Amino acid sequence: MSCAICCWKTWTRLMRIVCKDVTAETLYDVLHDTSYRRKWDTNMIDTYDIGRLTANADVGYYSWKCPSPLKNRDFVTMRSWLPLGNDFLIINYSVKHPQHPPKKDYVRAVSLLTGYLIQSNGANCSTLYYLTQVDPKGSLPKWVVNRVSQFVAPKAMRKIYKASQKYPDWKRKHNPLLKPWTFPEQNSLPCIDASELTRQRADSLENIDESGLSEEKHSGDEET
Repeated sequence: MSCAICCWKTWTRLMRIVCKDVTAETLYDVLHDTSYRRKWDTNMIDTYDIGRLTANADVGYYSWKCPSPLKNRDFVTMRSWLPLGNDFLIINYSVKHPQHPPKKDYVRAVSLLTGYLIQSNGANCSTLYYLTQVDPKGSLPKWVVNRVSQFVAPKAMRKIYKASQKYPDWKRKHNPLLKPWTFPEQNSLPCIDASELTRQRADSLENIDESGLSEEKHSGDEET
């Protein structure tokens, strides 16, 4: 399902999962719907939309729970999306926004480039491809690199698949007609001037040396 190349400074992951009973459109909706994400993304601490740039581009915030005792990471990213016939593409990369600087209790990580390609395989089947290159900002212990590549990343793909199976029933009960990623006239986010944003360069952020930290065992580790 996955191929991962992880090093001390950058994580690069390429993954694929076949969703035999989920449409491409449903996968696309699940990846966009921040309200629903709170139901299934157990690695997430917080997420919110900051503003929109165009009908198919916005800026958002996401914070991620790292394996203890590492400090948690967060991101500010510019995201864009594009329907490709029956397929869909979503990509993002990190930006700097003047009103959302690094936070005291988090390490501001950098998405160099992250993307989802959702490929339709018929009326009720799809394939999800995920590629990401992330600089977590800091030197990480080897056990973290191994854990992310062997357990965390593949499990995240399975969570998306399972969440997509449950999404149609959930959406019917929660603003079923609200899909601003498909209907831009529904988007009520404040507009952002592109001149306010700059590309977030990894070398402009503080590096955290966590290479000497030892892994802590918790009963909920398998869910991390």
